[in-house]
Amino acid sequence: MAKTPNRKLKTYQTSLGFFDQAIAAPSMKAALAAWGASSNLFHQGVAKETDDPDIVAATMEKPGVVLRRPVGSDGPFSESAELPTDLAEDDAGPKRRPKKRPAKTTKTKPAAKKTAKAPSRKSDDQAARKAAAAFEKEERRREAERKKEEAARARERARRDKAVASAQAALDKARREHEARAEAIDAERAALDERAEAEQRSWDKQRMKLEEAVRRARA
Repeated sequence: MAKTPNRKLKTYQTSLGFFDQAIAAPSMKAALAAWGASSNLFHQGVAKETDDPDIVAATMEKPGVVLRRPVGSDGPFSESAELPTDLAEDDAGPKRRPKKRPAKTTKTKPAAKKTAKAPSRKSDDQAARKAAAAFEKEERRREAERKKEEAARARERARRDKAVASAQAALDKARREHEARAEAIDAERAALDERAEAEQRSWDKQRMKLEEAVRRARA
């Protein structure tokens, strides 16, 4: 079995349209490809690597998947983010200030004993390999989708080309048949013209003889 490349994933973030987008990817190039960006958003200053723990945790759970949230918000990232329903109202009118709540007095509790152990380097490596494997799987899925779409477009082009070729062949055949009939008609017309001229010459000779006979009879 082929080994999955152990590439360390990083979390990248950008804003496109109405959404903030984040993804766990091995490089900026991979992030741009997943976002479908036609230019280098990092050079333009609209994309960056982030170390926000909440964003990093969300993207590492689904490496290679583009997560979104409404632009300008601080909510969690998800695959199917929706714009807030009060977006238009916020833009049209003044924002209301939240009411201040009275501060609660809290009693100081003794610090809890630390029982959790720091994750070992081995578990970190395992998590990194798992995230990288998940990213590779998502990349393969996207590549399969692209190939599927390209194959569908190729089939559609082949079907269209076949239809065009068939229609063109029918047109060429009809044109050849028409030209053959037109040539036959022209040949028949030429033969009729020749017969008509021959008939006219024969009649002219006969008419001249008969007219001469009439003149002699009158004399």
